[in-house]
Amino acid sequence: MLLTKSWQYRNVYSQGQRVRGKEFSLICLPNSAGHNRLGVSVHGVKLAVRRNRIKRIVREFFRQNREVITPASDVVFAVRSGFAYATPQEISLAVRKLLEDQAGRRIRG
Repeated sequence: MLLTKSWQYRNVYSQGQRVRGKEFSLICLPNSAGHNRLGVSVHGVKLAVRRNRIKRIVREFFRQNREVITPASDVVFAVRSGFAYATPQEISLAVRKLLEDQAGRRIRG
């Protein structure tokens, strides 16, 4: 599932726990929906092609690694200012590192 409404993002930003990385910030907030929901915020990248590619890569990583994310959470990946466009592998590694920092454990794969 995805976060689709602006109030959902505002709720996560205002009440969630934040982990900052070099490329992304990860904000997590437990929810009552019973499953994880993902939001991707890509404001710092100028070209729409690059913004959309980053979103696709993060969504695919989330789909493949759903079991390692804290259950029943709203998760927002926000691109930090100064993000330099990277390969899909580099983006996946950055996302993996943030999730490891948030979860305090190693993700296999």
